[in-house]
Parts: sequence; C-alpha cells; structure tokens
Amino acid sequence: MGLFSIRAKKWRLRLVGGLALTTALLATLGTEMVQARGLSSSLLLGSSVASVALSSLPPQGQEVMEQIREGGPFRYTKDGSVFGNRERQLPSQKRGYYREYTVPSPGLSHRGARRIVCGGPKPRTPDACFYTEDHYSSFRLIVQ
Repeated sequence: MGLFSIRAKKWRLRLVGGLALTTALLATLGTEMVQARGLSSSLLLGSSVASVALSSLPPQGQEVMEQIREGGPFRYTKDGSVFGNRERQLPSQKRGYYREYTVPSPGLSHRGARRIVCGGPKPRTPDACFYTEDHYSSFRLIVQ
C-alpha cells in the first residue's frame, strides 16, 4: 500500500468519525432545544421548586384550577393577568408566559396572599401551574 492510499484511508476514517460525532451532537442539541421551549418536567425536577398534589390544595385552589381549565369566569378582575416573576422564584421565561389567579381566603374581605400562577402559551391548557400561599415568597409545582 502506498503512502498516498494510507493517507487517503486515514482521511476517510477521520471524515466518517467526524460526521458521526457531528450528527450525534446535533441530535442531542436538537432534543435539548425542544425540551427547553416549555417547562419540561425534567427542568422542574432539577429545580428548587417543591411540589404539591392538586388534591392537597385548599378547596378554593382546586376550584380555581377548574376555572382555569374552563377559561373562567373568575372572581377578581386581576385574575388571568400577566405575572412578571419579578421575585424570580419560578423558572425564567419570556414576559407574558406566566398568568396569575387569586385563590380566595375564607374570612378575608380582600384578595389575600394565596395565588396560582400558570405558565404556557395557552391559558386554558398551561404547561405548569404553581401555588403560593405567601404572596410569591415561595411556590410549589401543582402535580396531578
């Protein structure tokens, strides 16, 4: 085998190996980009956000979740308005991604501190919803 054919063979091996590596990297990167668009469960599982079962929410919170799925009607005019996530307690998203809803507190004549904040492009079918009972100081992911 001549020097030229040995070099050509090595070049082909490097080219094929490089293409295989590039293809694998692109496939992995594409998967990560698709998962990063919304609030994927893998993103949330690795975060510091605790969770709460829907059935463990107060009855008023369960009612608000049903109203969210039905598109209303809501008790307060601020319900469904954009939540700015200024406290940065929730995963970072573009402005307008999150919407907030009041969870009524029995015995109070005002909105109180309890809220449900949902994120996603479709308010009736959110990617994820979070419950706070301390006016945005802490959140728990609502799980079915």
